[in-house]
Amino acid sequence: MHILILGKNGQVGFELQKTLAPLGRVTAWDRTHLDLDASDTIVPRILALNPDLIVNAAAYTAVDAAETDNETAHRVNAVAPGLLAQAALQCRAGLIHYSTDYVFDGAQSRPYTEDDAPNPLNVYGETKLEGEREIARTEAPYWIFRVSGIYGNRSKNFLLTMQRLAGERNTIRVVSDQTGAPSWCASIAQATADVIQSASTQQASLQEAMQDTRGIYHMTCAGETSWYGFAEAIFQLSDGVGPELQAIPTSEYPTPAQRPPYWVLNNRKLETTFQVFMPRWRDALQRCLEAQSNDANAPQAIPSPSTTSGESHLE
Repeated sequence: MHILILGKNGQVGFELQKTLAPLGRVTAWDRTHLDLDASDTIVPRILALNPDLIVNAAAYTAVDAAETDNETAHRVNAVAPGLLAQAALQCRAGLIHYSTDYVFDGAQSRPYTEDDAPNPLNVYGETKLEGEREIARTEAPYWIFRVSGIYGNRSKNFLLTMQRLAGERNTIRVVSDQTGAPSWCASIAQATADVIQSASTQQASLQEAMQDTRGIYHMTCAGETSWYGFAEAIFQLSDGVGPELQAIPTSEYPTPAQRPPYWVLNNRKLETTFQVFMPRWRDALQRCLEAQSNDANAPQAIPSPSTTSGESHLE
């Protein structure tokens, strides 16, 4: 099986190169190989490669910037996924695409299922939802995995920002009224590989299996916490050493894009369809920190002007 990964330098894309390697021949592209903002090039480039499986871990993830750069966000998050699905159909390939918890408004107090009606609060969520719908309009075999609160030991994310600020400040103010399930990028990548393996054992071909099970699946670490609770856990699991944390409401940290107050997703459909179970968020964080301590070359955090809210970054 020839697997094409898009967004190879992103958090999930980087990990996918490791977890999918045992499943076939992997080709990994970044935006220099295929720019999802250049719509006219997408289908021809995919057809020239002719993969068996396309895994799209690339996206426009600058949530606040999308409020003003909405045309770029639309091309990358909404138009491009539909074109990838068209290319997959022509190649007789399957498509795996990652979406977001931000398709929901966070108004309810129970974990969202795939049957709950989306109602995004910001442009980023709107474009990601449109991308889901563009894929669904095609006849391509696809899985859309909604993820949330992605973090890891590379790129820009909440974990690395907290660790950087711990060396710069005595007190860190962190939003405490946004509740979700932070997810380690390696957990997402491993679950993706597990789904592929599970489906492959049920059908003669992966494409047939994907056609039979095509749809949206929630894929996040289990349990829930606030960004404040996540920050507490980071330092508790790091020998208990860290700065003083001050819990603040979202109202004290205004941003251009509104965030949902509750972004917990229910993984039951993933579990029952593929028998794939996500780790609890605290257990995943522990493993991430252990991997970080074992990696002397782990990149440092990219400086960020804000520290109080986390984002989901794929690339």
